[in-house]
Amino acid sequence: MLGLLLLLVPAIFLDPVNGYKNGKVTESCRSMKPGHGHPSQSLPSPYTVTVDKSKFSTGDQIKVTLSGSSAFKGFLIQARDTADLSGDAVGSFTLVDHYVSQLLNCGEIKGSAVSHTSKSGKLKVEVIWNVPSNAPPAVQFFATVLQHYDTYWVKMPGPIISMGNSTPIPTQTTSTVEPTTESPVLRKPFSSKGCGSTKSCLRDPIGCDPETDPKCYFLSFTSEEYSVLFELSGPTEGYVSFALSHDKWMGNDDVYLCARTDEYVNINPGYVTGRTHPTLDSQDTLTNMAWRLSDGVIQCMFRRKIRVPADQDRFNLDRSYYIFLADGKAEHGMVHKHHHQPLISSEKKYITSSPENLNGSRSPFIIKVHGALMLVAWMTAVSIGVIVARFLKPLWPVSTLFGQKIWFQVHRILMSSTVLLTCVAFILPFVYRGGWSKHAGAHPFLGCTVMALVVLQLVMAIFRPHPNTPRRLIFNWMHWGTGTISRIIAVAAMFLGMDLPALNLPDPWDTLLLSGFVTWHVLTELLLELHNLFIIRKAKNVKDDEVEIIDLALGETEGHMIKKIVLTVYICGNLAFLTAFLNAINCI
Repeated sequence: MLGLLLLLVPAIFLDPVNGYKNGKVTESCRSMKPGHGHPSQSLPSPYTVTVDKSKFSTGDQIKVTLSGSSAFKGFLIQARDTADLSGDAVGSFTLVDHYVSQLLNCGEIKGSAVSHTSKSGKLKVEVIWNVPSNAPPAVQFFATVLQHYDTYWVKMPGPIISMGNSTPIPTQTTSTVEPTTESPVLRKPFSSKGCGSTKSCLRDPIGCDPETDPKCYFLSFTSEEYSVLFELSGPTEGYVSFALSHDKWMGNDDVYLCARTDEYVNINPGYVTGRTHPTLDSQDTLTNMAWRLSDGVIQCMFRRKIRVPADQDRFNLDRSYYIFLADGKAEHGMVHKHHHQPLISSEKKYITSSPENLNGSRSPFIIKVHGALMLVAWMTAVSIGVIVARFLKPLWPVSTLFGQKIWFQVHRILMSSTVLLTCVAFILPFVYRGGWSKHAGAHPFLGCTVMALVVLQLVMAIFRPHPNTPRRLIFNWMHWGTGTISRIIAVAAMFLGMDLPALNLPDPWDTLLLSGFVTWHVLTELLLELHNLFIIRKAKNVKDDEVEIIDLALGETEGHMIKKIVLTVYICGNLAFLTAFLNAINCI
């Protein structure tokens, strides 16, 4: 059985959070600037925009080509009136290659811009610009080109074309370089000194000090008269971030990220809509920014005004919010999905209220209950119930409880408890997620299989045939087979569930402990099986190949003391494993 369990446990996969790789960037129509929170490149662009005509008439079609010496992942192409380069796009486009480009509606004109369809590398893109009936005397083409998430050129000027024999209106180059704010480097790490007295702190592990513990996730905030000072720290090579949220669900949150790019840390506010990549905003709302990189730990600090009326994505800090603390991988300035479930404060906190030490958890309470109920059902209730029914019938040969033999009543009570606990636990993740989870791997599929087998076992038990009927043997084998398969799949589901982000028990402790429990149970069943064989041989003196798997009620008066001792020791060990898991769930 242990071999089957190992075969059923697949690997765990991490999915990155996608940015704007699908090219749906209509919010950038006017500025043509990606919402990546990084400055545009100051170096000359390796990309150019060319056209096949310098003059046009109404109804003409102009081929526009964007090309370069190195591959690019994203782009946005528009045509602007040279008399109003900051205005809306003019004219419309026709696609040449639908696989690499798509039309966008900028302003009131359909198809007035072209962008990428995926982040795959491209060396050249061709599109057709259609001259409108109300075309201005002169038009200039512009392109924003993204080489990497943090490497892009904004609104690169292209050729100017004019109508008929008119002379193009002189224009200035509009490709500007955004200033880069060079934040100073912190001289020493943050400290937990003052937590609860002069500043509020959220930490994981509880009570850790980032000054001495390199594995400490730390967020502190100190309220002043008109602003709040934030300190953020975490052991990661990519990014560390926190978010202010109205609830315990990711989405519509005010986010602040400290992301590493080479040997520098970018500090940016952002906003998250749903479970998507955050849209990074300008650093204009942040002051006194500083950062530090040391031994795999990212630290950053900044100050923010309590109220920022001009920016609706920045929440007012004189209100209460749940606080999320997360970290993950960053590549070329693009942040990916966090490595594990964010640390979420247990209660809402007024950011400007009196300092306190905040408590938090990386696992939602409802998921903790799900895990605890499944462990009680499939580690303890099922395991003891199976051992009692299979090996301990001779202990109570004639004794009854409520009209049924004691072993049967114990077995029925434990299995009924398993059905009840499994049904309740099965519903909880769907309540938490509001439906099916697409990020839980094989675990939910195994869970649904177990639930189906539990229902099948219940139906078979209700309609089981009388012991003296011919069909009873068929029932016995089906009951045993279905139960054994469900137990194997349930243990495999537990192996996978322990490392899902919503629970994520400590590694490798959780795997070793569950492996220890499986070994403990297998050895117990093996010991009792060997003991039964010994009793049967002694009582009947039959050959090994004549021993039946179902009828083991022989030698009723022999070996009872051994079975009682084994059962007692097994139950104590079982409860020890269960207690260790329940305590771990309570502590995360």
